[in-house]
Amino acid sequence: MKRSHFLVSLFTFAAFVSTAEAQKRRFPPRKINKPVAVQIPREPSSVAIVVDERLAVLRSEPSLFSKAVLRMQNGRKISVLGSKEADGVTFYRITAPPNNFGWVQAEAIAGKFRRGDDARLARLVQASDGFEQTERAVIFLETFPDSPLRPAILLLLGDLMEETALKLSNDATRRFDRREMAASGAPMHSFYLNFVSLDRYRKLGINFVFNSDNKAFSYL
Repeated sequence: MKRSHFLVSLFTFAAFVSTAEAQKRRFPPRKINKPVAVQIPREPSSVAIVVDERLAVLRSEPSLFSKAVLRMQNGRKISVLGSKEADGVTFYRITAPPNNFGWVQAEAIAGKFRRGDDARLARLVQASDGFEQTERAVIFLETFPDSPLRPAILLLLGDLMEETALKLSNDATRRFDRREMAASGAPMHSFYLNFVSLDRYRKLGINFVFNSDNKAFSYL
């Protein structure tokens, strides 16, 4: 009888020790870090682009008679901070990186922050000519990717580039002297692809290829 009680006690004690040891060896639960959502920076709705250099005078005060800080070029990106009416026009208070601040006439810029600016810029593109028309068309496509007017501007830009390729081909051929090119030792196509008039188009992201057989550029 005593032996039975002893065995029961022994087994109970062994089970208790085993449980205690298992609890000691148990690893603490791993802390699982929840994935952090990646925040994709969005372009502020107040961002705008200069589209009319004739009006893009950055002024110290909202007035056509105030001091001119600088004249901004087409394509310059600015941020709009506020507005004010003066001298019969609307002025926007802006920042123009890297460190310019001031006021500019509303019609000098375009952006998604203002309803109807895609239509206004499209009209300006159609009314323009020369390189400025191409420049404004590119600005439109970059600024208003979701505009219903985008297909029309794309078609217009394609036609413009075909005309431009022909003009560039004629200009380059007229300016280059074959004897001088031969004397340099450089291949003919390299002269054409380094033609100075291509530079401003490349700045807009527009590239042309050159066909050595007919000495002509074509829109890439």
